[in-house]
Amino acid sequence: MTEPRTTQSQSAVARQPYDDVILNRYRIMSSSGTGGFGTVLACWDTRLQRRVAIKRLPLTGTGASASSTLGEALAEARTSSLLAHPNIVTVYDFEVDGPYAYLVMEYVDGLTLSELLSRVEGGVLTHDEAACLVQSVASALGYAHENGVLHMDIKPTNIMVDRTGTVKLCDFGMATLASAAGYGGARGGTVGYMPPEQIEGDLVDERTDVFSLAVVVWQALLGASPFAAPTPEKSLSLILKGPGKPSKQDPGLAGMAEEALLGALAPNPSARIPSVETLAKELVFALGDPTAGAESLRGLVLQIPEEPDQDPDDWDGERLPLAVSHPWIPKAFVRLLSAGLVAYLIWPVAVSLLESDPTVAYGIAGACGLATALWPPLGSLLAGSGLCVAIALHAVGATPMLLAIVMAVVLLAWWATCATRSDLSSVASLLPACLGSPIAGIAVTGTALTPGRALFTAPVGWFLGRIWPVAAASGFALNGMVDALLAPLASGPTLLALGGCMASAAICSAITWLGTSTTHAVVGQVLGCAMLVGSQLVAARMENGGIWADPSWGNTGIAVLLSVLVCIACVLHGPREQDLESED
Repeated sequence: MTEPRTTQSQSAVARQPYDDVILNRYRIMSSSGTGGFGTVLACWDTRLQRRVAIKRLPLTGTGASASSTLGEALAEARTSSLLAHPNIVTVYDFEVDGPYAYLVMEYVDGLTLSELLSRVEGGVLTHDEAACLVQSVASALGYAHENGVLHMDIKPTNIMVDRTGTVKLCDFGMATLASAAGYGGARGGTVGYMPPEQIEGDLVDERTDVFSLAVVVWQALLGASPFAAPTPEKSLSLILKGPGKPSKQDPGLAGMAEEALLGALAPNPSARIPSVETLAKELVFALGDPTAGAESLRGLVLQIPEEPDQDPDDWDGERLPLAVSHPWIPKAFVRLLSAGLVAYLIWPVAVSLLESDPTVAYGIAGACGLATALWPPLGSLLAGSGLCVAIALHAVGATPMLLAIVMAVVLLAWWATCATRSDLSSVASLLPACLGSPIAGIAVTGTALTPGRALFTAPVGWFLGRIWPVAAASGFALNGMVDALLAPLASGPTLLALGGCMASAAICSAITWLGTSTTHAVVGQVLGCAMLVGSQLVAARMENGGIWADPSWGNTGIAVLLSVLVCIACVLHGPREQDLESED
């Protein structure tokens, strides 16, 4: 009686826990490796309470490059979603968020063929196990081919075996949909598994996948790919030379199995076995019993300790962060707050411009608030434009007109480069104007924006906080007041106060963006607030001739209170996904 086959390692691959929550519902549990041009993450679906695998695809580059990468990701999602088969990993969803695209797939609790081969004695499968492998993968490929889809990247890391012994084919990242004229223009693949026509960029068809499957079966039976090489050119040379006879390494492969493998590995597609069904029929008949092979594979995978299901207590709906349990609440709050700030600021502007029935001004303020609720970044543009137009129309002389023009240029440059990247940009820039406190927007700025944009946004909010209350009180007629407003900007205390605001926002943002956890956000707020208060104290001391005087505790108190509120909001919101910036 033969000894039962065992894996060399009885422990699963070490997995590092993550605290990230992506797409407002998936908690990252581990990284399962890479596939195609993306990273595969094992995640917990906090809404449906199940494990899923998510392929994260970085959308690097700009312009045509980014569009091309996104097109590839979307094509993969559409291609995979067409294929509902027991031997193909199911695709659930596809979403784009910030710099990444996410392909949400069925979680397969098991091992890749590559992992399995590295664990079993000798690094090879038995003939029965290989028969199960080829039958299952051929069934999946046959179904895909019937639906006009090529896989184009069959290799051990794209084949999985679950705890029931079921073999599943995953990652159609290199697949291409068939056209009425046939297959063509395919790309990619993996050196050592590609046939000559794929390496050279010639036309490809079903026989391309036949070749790659035969290479995988060869490796599963004999321990290595016969065409493994460091470059495509060297791999092509090995293919043209021929792999030799597998029966020299395993005499049990002599006869039909050897003939089928060599027929599937023919360099010329016209001499190759024409379909995966034909290859599977010949190999399964020659190799052995696929049912016994499935049971053997099941036994091998079951030796790996099973990952426990997520503890329900850890993800009880009442304890989930708002961004996960009720993702619409934070978004709705930001939209309503932005709309309220804009409506509050636009109303006096409309009154000063219309000089008529205030009912019309209410209508204009409401319309601007509604537009901001639909797209929050628009609010800062509307409010800033209204301020500049009101000052310009009430200007008498060149000075206030020049001020309005300079303000418009700066605000437009800031809006185009910073505001459109975050839904919280309107709140960060307009809070100082609404509260009459130049430093009131620092807490939001440091959390919502990246360091560079926070550094630019802080002075914008600071200046609006200084000029808007004065302008509104004078009916936006700043004639004769411009010099009084601008003169303090050149003084040391004012520059120090402004520099402290900018440094505080940048430091808070830098610490917040070191990671995605709420701890980073809270620590950033605390340090940023401490620097802000300290800079205001020093500025007040300079202004009072070296005496430690009151630095306007009203403004400072508002800044501290807002920092506390932002910390609370961060804790309630939960971990950031990738960033708070919106690419919509």
